[in-house]
Amino acid sequence: MAEADEKERVELGIIGLGDMGLLYGRSFLAAGWKHVNVCDIPSRYAELQTSLAGSGMNLLPDGYAVSRRSDFIIYSVEAANIQRVVAMYGPGTKLGAIVCGQTSVKEPEIRAFDEHLPSDVHIVTCHSMHGPRVNPTSQPMVIIRHRSSDAAFNLTVRILESLKSNIVYLSHLEHDRITADTQVATHLAFLSMGTAWKASATYPWENPSYIGGVENVKTLMMLRMYSSKWHVYAGLALLNPSAKPQIRQYAKSVSALFKMMIREEEDAFRARIAAASKFVFGAKPSDPAAHDLLLSDDVMDQFALSAIPRDKQKPNSHLSLLAVVDCWHALQINPYDHLICQTPPFRMLLGLTEYLFRSPQLLEDAISTALYNRDIRGDDCEFYTATRGWVDCIELGAFEGYQKRFEDTAAFFEERLVEGAKASALLIETLAKKIGG
Repeated sequence: MAEADEKERVELGIIGLGDMGLLYGRSFLAAGWKHVNVCDIPSRYAELQTSLAGSGMNLLPDGYAVSRRSDFIIYSVEAANIQRVVAMYGPGTKLGAIVCGQTSVKEPEIRAFDEHLPSDVHIVTCHSMHGPRVNPTSQPMVIIRHRSSDAAFNLTVRILESLKSNIVYLSHLEHDRITADTQVATHLAFLSMGTAWKASATYPWENPSYIGGVENVKTLMMLRMYSSKWHVYAGLALLNPSAKPQIRQYAKSVSALFKMMIREEEDAFRARIAAASKFVFGAKPSDPAAHDLLLSDDVMDQFALSAIPRDKQKPNSHLSLLAVVDCWHALQINPYDHLICQTPPFRMLLGLTEYLFRSPQLLEDAISTALYNRDIRGDDCEFYTATRGWVDCIELGAFEGYQKRFEDTAAFFEERLVEGAKASALLIETLAKKIGG
């Protein structure tokens, strides 16, 4: 079938018209697909009739209508709701259609598809490794072939190529393991930073301990996360069975390092940091075989939120970053192996840790500050406490508790969230151009 004929004949469907559903719908239309059927919860129908007028999307009243007429259907709903939504609309799927999901955790999604979809439909699912405010071009996208004919699989790939992303093919189990390895400690670190600053009633851009290149990126990525919707991160943490070991280990790493700091156990602390550094980064900073840093001064210094002069900067222990590398070492995770499934926050966190550990003077300053600078000790205590609180919430599987902690912290930073989200998007775009991503 000629490409034009295919795009005229095949009807695409999107169940769930949140930010990512809209991104996919617009991408499909921009790529020339003529029929994009969409729906959201019935209470939004009147609102969407107005907002989608002239968009080219065909708004339908519910998932039944989308499922019955579409040849390719994406469930773009929260991971916590995938079982319920597929149970409602899955049995009405058009004969021979392809069903896809866009959740960040694939094990419950695949289970829902297996339980509620007719045996005569194909299942090829996906995950865009970025949020809706990031241009999908050249970002990683995972495609998972669960059950399908070659023709259905190839059609799915052609449809998803509309987003112009870099496609990676994995199983759903590989996907969940890699996303846990890359995202769990990342999210926990940035979420805990925000909660710690809230607990101490401190805005980092007003504190001399949190100015400078590294702090610019930490603050921006924290604001970026809290400008998003809480369920984006809750699903991965609470529903991914591969996530719990890393969540627990990150908390253990923060706790172990913090105890060494307050006891000023220099030899043990230095030995632990050195072992983690050797495992993750290997080559010494002066080694010509070492690859270029993901982040650099010229990039990080462009994105300052603080008006405090750089010469007023106070030392920082960077406990959050030291603990990330210690966590990777303890779990024997090489983060560079997972760059094929990188998300923008993970890329930034890896860039920050790499910059810290491969800058000898900066790392020495962080170690000395951690062990002997009492001024930063209170902030580190707040970070330790915030981390424990997030881990306890996740261990309990408490979606309501997760939402409350997230939204309470987001409210504290409300006045800077929009600015932080815009600046972090520009930072991500700048870095992508710098590394050719």
